[in-house]
Amino acid sequence: MAVVAVIGAQWGDEGKGKIVDELAMRADYVVRYQGGSNAGHRVVHDGGEFSFHLVPSGILFPNTICIIGNGVVVDPKGLLDEMELLKQQGVDVSRLYISERAHVVMPYHFVLDRLEEESRTGEKLEGTPRGIAPAYVDKHARTGIRMSELLDVDAFRAKLSMILQQKNRMITQIYGQPALSLEEIHGEYFKYGQQLYTRVVDTQKMLHDALVEHKTILLEGAQGALLDIDFGTYPYVTSSSTMAANAAVGAGLPPRCIDRVVGIYKAYITRIGSGPMPTEIFDGTAEILREKGHEFKGQNGRERRCGWFDGVAGRFIAQINGLDAAVITKLDVLDSLPSIKICTAYNLRGQTIHNLPASPNDLAACEPIYEEVPGWQTSTTGINTYEELPEAAKSYLKRLEEIIETPIVMVSVSPQRGKTIQIQDILAEADHDSRYPRNAIK
Repeated sequence: MAVVAVIGAQWGDEGKGKIVDELAMRADYVVRYQGGSNAGHRVVHDGGEFSFHLVPSGILFPNTICIIGNGVVVDPKGLLDEMELLKQQGVDVSRLYISERAHVVMPYHFVLDRLEEESRTGEKLEGTPRGIAPAYVDKHARTGIRMSELLDVDAFRAKLSMILQQKNRMITQIYGQPALSLEEIHGEYFKYGQQLYTRVVDTQKMLHDALVEHKTILLEGAQGALLDIDFGTYPYVTSSSTMAANAAVGAGLPPRCIDRVVGIYKAYITRIGSGPMPTEIFDGTAEILREKGHEFKGQNGRERRCGWFDGVAGRFIAQINGLDAAVITKLDVLDSLPSIKICTAYNLRGQTIHNLPASPNDLAACEPIYEEVPGWQTSTTGINTYEELPEAAKSYLKRLEEIIETPIVMVSVSPQRGKTIQIQDILAEADHDSRYPRNAIK
């Protein structure tokens, strides 16, 4: 048995979906613990290409139970559409469950998300307008609606009526837009609740029982750790905690049950939207990385900004999450480059620093201090063992390992399932007998 938290260790799009898919073959449960439909995971194998926004990436394996945890905000219409598309692709979604405590993304969240972004002066945050931020605001303001509440027609109507009065005042009086209809929203969302009725369950009890039975559980993060609401590059962040510390809370597990935390890094770094990015590349190398790495955001087609591996940010994320292991993805994207840069420190207004500044103005002022290492200029795609990698590629990985102070246990050399070099076994058996359940009296 092992409980493993898998987090993105950069600004997202690190290949978490592929790695979770590879690990899920041996997992009993895969649990999404935060975020919403603004996440996008892509899995590629011989059976086709699959996109996930709310459904955990483990759904492709027939024996894996998938859970959307209490820490996720759920767009029920989007979820039903995603499930239907997966069914059309031949995927069995009967093993998918949703926490009864997960909050619902409502129509007014979509509207307010768009209106608030449009009204923002100065630089836009450029988030995906999927209602995620307003849904998390309502959750913490204690005016949210949870999945379990969609199932009681009268109680749902009474609560929605109260909330919608407030939301419509904002929509009409502040933004000058037409009010939303109580009858339409109530009818539509109660219908979604009925369609998802059998899947909305006490997932905390499911996972408690799984721990007692010594099952293997993967906790799947959505966005990258540099987008964390507390420790990311605020305010250019997401609206939930993407850190490993939140994995237990967002899934409904005791924190001490997590055996290890695995961080997923790309061999370079990318970012979508606004916000400081010290190692961003502005020459032709960025186009090489973008084209070979398919660095285009699937939900809106925007190009991702590309940069060299940022060791300062990478080490910070390893420290704050207590990473036990790292996975490097898209090593093959660097195959053609004659030389590769690694950022090992920043120059901030004449001072060399090795930490990630909290201030966005300070981070924007940081100039990267680089080491330059030789490339390998040969294909790594299809290589199955670490020993087969070119010496320059192994040296590059070794240097990354030293900088982030975390052992690299897997290396991905293709988006295809199976094209991953395993150096150590992430899901190695762990002894939980002394920790869970814990009995003081024998």
